[in-house]
Amino acid sequence: MAGEARNHDLILAEARRSLADQRAGGRRRQAPIGRGSAELRQRNLMMRIKLIGGSLLAIVAAAMVTGILINGIGFTGIMVAFLAVVACTFLFSNFPKVRVPKRADLNTGDVRHMVARTELWLESQRPALPPPAVTLVDKIGTQLDALGLQLETVDPGHPAAQETRKLVGETLPGMVEAYRRIPAQLRREKRAGSSPDEQIVESLGKISTEIDQVTRQLAAGALDDLAVRTRYLDYKYGDADEPAPENR
Repeated sequence: MAGEARNHDLILAEARRSLADQRAGGRRRQAPIGRGSAELRQRNLMMRIKLIGGSLLAIVAAAMVTGILINGIGFTGIMVAFLAVVACTFLFSNFPKVRVPKRADLNTGDVRHMVARTELWLESQRPALPPPAVTLVDKIGTQLDALGLQLETVDPGHPAAQETRKLVGETLPGMVEAYRRIPAQLRREKRAGSSPDEQIVESLGKISTEIDQVTRQLAAGALDDLAVRTRYLDYKYGDADEPAPENR
């Protein structure tokens, strides 16, 4: 039985090494452009880790029960269990993959999910974009994180919220999709003074500027509210910096 236990330990150790290799390979991939897409990927990773852990426990339990019933599983049984561990670890380290949303699904649901889906969709478009556009996409991802947090406190029916949803969920992905429909060999050819590569960079820059302006406008409302509350406290309780009057 001591030999069986050592064999089980070897199986688990090999599984851990395989999982570590898979996770190291995943870190070499491009980083998420925003917090929303990162959370979706993290949830997917946790699901795969749970699947790996569950399958390893099932394999080890099956090997132990079989060993008890037939007084050892032998070399063949150890190899079968080892191959099963490797196969399950490899399978669940790569599947299920993060599902990239379709463009039609971007502008749906609440703001947090809309932002997360848009970030994930933009990440999948980066390989087809020119380097300057990729830099802007990464910047837009950071901007969307801040904008999404602010929109959560805004009435969904507010004109600013609706316009922002249209900009992020429709205009932005529509522009990227239109660029991708252009054959790769034509994207650098100038037409009417500029090439599609230059146009996509310019358009992404304008969208980035617009998102920044909307964020600042929403922040201005929060700053005004904070200033009003501060003045109210000063009026009701006095200046906190002034010394309290001495009791006589």
